[in-house]
Amino acid sequence: MFLQRRQFIQTAFVGLWAANGAQASNAYEVTPWAGPLSSFSLVDTTGKTWQLSDLKGRAVLLNFWASWCEPCRAEMPTLQQVADLYGPDKLLVMAVNFKESAQRALQFAKTTGVTLPVLLDVGGKTAAQWGVKVFPTTLTINSKGQPQQRVKGEVDWTSSASARLIDGLLKS
Repeated sequence: MFLQRRQFIQTAFVGLWAANGAQASNAYEVTPWAGPLSSFSLVDTTGKTWQLSDLKGRAVLLNFWASWCEPCRAEMPTLQQVADLYGPDKLLVMAVNFKESAQRALQFAKTTGVTLPVLLDVGGKTAAQWGVKVFPTTLTINSKGQPQQRVKGEVDWTSSASARLIDGLLKS
């Protein structure tokens, strides 16, 4: 009897988890984004300094996130997968950490297996300049350096809808 009840509870929990996951995967908004493309100079967790000019010639997903943000943590593995699929010469996927220490961002990257460039926006200045107020938010830039979309909320970047967004960046 106890085992049956436990299996029932586990099955119910998995069903609720899947239903919530399905809702979360559709809980994002894509809008046109015309900029601004404010200049920035951000250091990543390896000590490398990145500037806006470093992004030219490649399509870019610039993802603003924080480790305290559950949707950010949930979408990060799919960002890593899409970065691995396309490669940094074709699609540069960058994770801009919002207002956390380098140690915290590095710890998150290590524990989750993230190898994306993790840039540190310690004071939140870049997020503010680029109009980011919701986390996660991903800004897309085509290979010509032109802003394309603002994607607010958690996204499964391995989905077919995301593939269409990325293909649009690559074809520009």
